[in-house]
Amino acid sequence: MRVPTRFVPLAVAVRRTARSVERAGRFVEVQAPAGWSTARLDAWLDWVGRCPTDLPRIAAAPAAPSPDALDGIEDWARRHAAWGRAIGVFGGGRETETFAGELSAAVWLGLLAPGTPRPDGLRAHPVADDQLPPPVAPRPADLGDPEGLAQLEARAADMQARALEPDALAAVGAALAAVSAAVRRCEGPSETCADPARNPALARASWAARQAGASDAAILAAIAAPLTLVRAASRPALPGLVALAARDRVAAGAPEILTAIAAGRDGRLTLAFTPGDAEAAALVDAAPVMAISLPACDRWLGDDVEGFEALVRLAILALEIDVAAGFADTPEALAARRLARPLVLTLGGAEEALLSRGLAPASPEAETWVAARAALAAAVAGRLSAELAARLGPCPAWSADAGEALQALEARLLAAEGLDHPMALRSAAIFEQTREALRRDGRRHQVIALGAADAELSLRLGLHDGWTRSIVETDDGEIIPVLAPAMAAGLAAHHADPGTAERHLFGRRTLVGAPGLDHERLRGFGFTDAELTVVETALADATTLECAFVALDPGFVRDVLGLTPEAAGDLLPHLGAATEDRAAAARYALGASDLTDWADAPAAPGRRASPPAPETLGRLAALREAFSDAPDLSPLDLPWSADGQAAMRRLAAAARDGHRAVRLRPAPPPADLKLALPEPGETRPAAAPVQPPAPAPEPRIVERVVERDRARRKLPDRRKGYIQKAAVGGHKVYIHTGEYEDGELGEIFIDMHKEGAAFRSLMNNFAIAISIGLQYGVPLDEFVDAFVFTRFEPSGRVTGNDSIRSATSILDYIFRELGVSYLGRGELANADPDALNPDDLAPVAGAGAATEPVPAARYISKGFARGAAPDNLVVLPFGRRDQATAAAANVEAEACPACGDLALQNKGGGWVCDTCGAAPSMQG
Repeated sequence: MRVPTRFVPLAVAVRRTARSVERAGRFVEVQAPAGWSTARLDAWLDWVGRCPTDLPRIAAAPAAPSPDALDGIEDWARRHAAWGRAIGVFGGGRETETFAGELSAAVWLGLLAPGTPRPDGLRAHPVADDQLPPPVAPRPADLGDPEGLAQLEARAADMQARALEPDALAAVGAALAAVSAAVRRCEGPSETCADPARNPALARASWAARQAGASDAAILAAIAAPLTLVRAASRPALPGLVALAARDRVAAGAPEILTAIAAGRDGRLTLAFTPGDAEAAALVDAAPVMAISLPACDRWLGDDVEGFEALVRLAILALEIDVAAGFADTPEALAARRLARPLVLTLGGAEEALLSRGLAPASPEAETWVAARAALAAAVAGRLSAELAARLGPCPAWSADAGEALQALEARLLAAEGLDHPMALRSAAIFEQTREALRRDGRRHQVIALGAADAELSLRLGLHDGWTRSIVETDDGEIIPVLAPAMAAGLAAHHADPGTAERHLFGRRTLVGAPGLDHERLRGFGFTDAELTVVETALADATTLECAFVALDPGFVRDVLGLTPEAAGDLLPHLGAATEDRAAAARYALGASDLTDWADAPAAPGRRASPPAPETLGRLAALREAFSDAPDLSPLDLPWSADGQAAMRRLAAAARDGHRAVRLRPAPPPADLKLALPEPGETRPAAAPVQPPAPAPEPRIVERVVERDRARRKLPDRRKGYIQKAAVGGHKVYIHTGEYEDGELGEIFIDMHKEGAAFRSLMNNFAIAISIGLQYGVPLDEFVDAFVFTRFEPSGRVTGNDSIRSATSILDYIFRELGVSYLGRGELANADPDALNPDDLAPVAGAGAATEPVPAARYISKGFARGAAPDNLVVLPFGRRDQATAAAANVEAEACPACGDLALQNKGGGWVCDTCGAAPSMQG
């Protein structure tokens, strides 16, 4: 197959520079074109790493790999050339070498970019000596068939399981890791540590693991052995799926469309409206992809019709080789390649190319320009497919598809003849030549599509996403914003100054000459050269005008401007600068969001100052689609929060607009998404019933003085309470409490043992002050929050209290005790309280029927019972202590070596003195 030499001479002008790129924790030295960004270079290095390196048997032994990683592009081109000769595309070594050189040169020029390759898998051509399974053509799912709906429901369920799997696995893994940690941290015997009944921490962790979804067997395994790192298994992505739906039912929002929407949340479900488009769309997912950059064609070829024709031939030859020698990921994709040999040739960057030419995408000139290139690409691809069929034979599916292909050719011929463009005239002539070749030889490829959406392809082609703004990387690695190159070229085509547009877009970063708020006006407010220098320096990196004034000295703001520190954050309005003046100065210094209000814009700037509308992009896609064998599969983007009804409305609009097929792509949720959840146990107040509006009252003046009653609430003469004895750091403390009838605390007394008279008197009067405050209605919570964690001596270990084991002071201990006992503030306790003894009250043996229980609140202090009374505790009358079980151990006290009292007792394996609190170390 003849390959003319056109791109190798042009590639000589591509200047390559040495670049250092970080790859997998190491730096790689490569020779890359000077205009490639780091992101584009990374994308090509990733692509080279995935390229297959196998060669056919007839090929010579490969040369030693080059140390430059980007030389893999030449290796890829040579591999394609070798496989092309093996399968019969090229007849000799000269054609093979020319093809390899032209293919790699087109890539270096940025004219071509292949799709993402597979390093291994299933292959279609027998020259590869692969084991070929029997072909099974992919079959679209029909929404009108129950089996098709079941297939979509199964796919939706699988997709939901894949989405939930990482989070669920992380939750279960963390819970089982906590089980292992509870056993590992235990310091007792191994059999005790591994028993949830005797290890409370293990019991809590096991309950949490069970609630997270772990089985009891998994919990036992985590107890028996430390849990290793839990990691989700790598699963292949779900294959693309095509569904057939009736256009009228989609436009009407039929219920089965919701099933299709749920199955297409990953953006890989295509909804087609005719059986032919459904079959073609299914084949497109199995086809190799090659992209042509229209902006690069403008740069290197201009309006050269023969050059564009040679580029399309080069791309189709590479795709034909890829169909035979490339790898497919599924048996269905392999069957599609063997039976239909589909190809996808993408014309990328049409909007950017129109912008650089100064054409509005919605203009008739732009539509003619796009349609003419699509027509020429389809004509050249169809003629080359017929030539390959004459050389290698048509695809097996051609005989069933011949009639439809000839009808489509006639329609495209008429469409090309209706375009007033040199490329359209050339494409019409090629269509005329192809008609007889198809009838005689058939076609090598059943489907040649002219559209595919691939973000990596756009990145490797160097296409820019921004319409007016773009970012570039300087030689020292700094990222800076600039005017989009295509926008700059388009403005230059209209004899407008791109530099002026860039200053309007990004600002001048100075207030010198700014409208409404220049240096002269700031000097009138009291600014000097020093403050103006501060503001000018801050404007270099400021995002808003106010940010530039935040850096001013606070003394200047206070003494010269006469403003408070609170007003310094919004300084300009306090100085009297009007809103219009501030907005005009901000646009002058920091730039505008777009070019719609640019004073020096060329005629009709609104057509080029903002991105094209979705309707315009859809119109351009429809122009390309008219010359394609398959529908355009560019996805329609949806917001991440769009529900099923919103997606259904989008599908219905696409069906009414005449789309041949639709593919929805929901945006991913934001990375910082946080759900506002109420605290556990918090309930939402019931909504008040809506009342009809009352008639407006007549206005009148009412003055009323309300005086609150501040009477003191007296305690009863005979009151409940409890006495708590404890020692803080060896100093005994007695707390006496007095309660109201409802159990609320009303007074406290604090007694100290063996302390000075002044300290005891001070504590007594402090207790009186607290009691008076309680009786006047001060909440106990306020006292607790005010005095806990106060720090002074004595402090340290606390003995004699079952909930508090240490305190930072006497006051800290007292209000911890009151908070735990009367407020239920368990977080203030630093020890697990022992189980309360119910005093062994039991009915008298042989007594008759028991009388009615008496509420415990009449006899037992609510504070003493730690809040358990009076709700769930009663006192049974006529109870008596069981003498048979009331025998207590007779423990003899020892003499304390510190104070001499016979108050030393062995508690918890250590000696503690009840008098002085000392804990001496004693033997025996």
